[in-house]
Amino acid sequence: MGTGKTSIGRRLSTQLRMHYVDTDDIIERDSGRRISDIFAEDGEPTFRELESEAVRKVSKLYNYVISTGGGVVLKEENMVELKRNGIIFCLTATAEEIYRRVQHQSHRSLLQTPDPLMKISSMLEERHPYYAKADYTVETTGRSFGEVMSYVKRVFTKSIRDPK
Repeated sequence: MGTGKTSIGRRLSTQLRMHYVDTDDIIERDSGRRISDIFAEDGEPTFRELESEAVRKVSKLYNYVISTGGGVVLKEENMVELKRNGIIFCLTATAEEIYRRVQHQSHRSLLQTPDPLMKISSMLEERHPYYAKADYTVETTGRSFGEVMSYVKRVFTKSIRDPK
């Protein structure tokens, strides 16, 4: 949330002449509902199951840049599916930076709390060990869109040429 996954993913796919897909878009399309409505009406566990279904679908795609929600890492099976056919980049930012970027976005279900900054901080702390399992972690705090984009593109291109 608020780290640039969608923006970077879209631009990267264009520059690399690849397709783009976002798991949140798949969830909304398949369920016929907005993410915020799923959270509000059915809760986070239901959303996470729908998210895992979307991951199973997109992990079979080739020549795609795939953006996922930040919580996709909470289920080990999601990471296994995504790593099977791709390289995982985790875009990160400080809690303060994320809050600054998303504070006016009322559709963010996880921010519907009295203290959103505290919620973001606790989410980052909880997810940190999972984010560390990504192939590459990219800190976006204090970096321009262009800087992040250039770095991700360079690392991706190099990893395709020289796999680990």
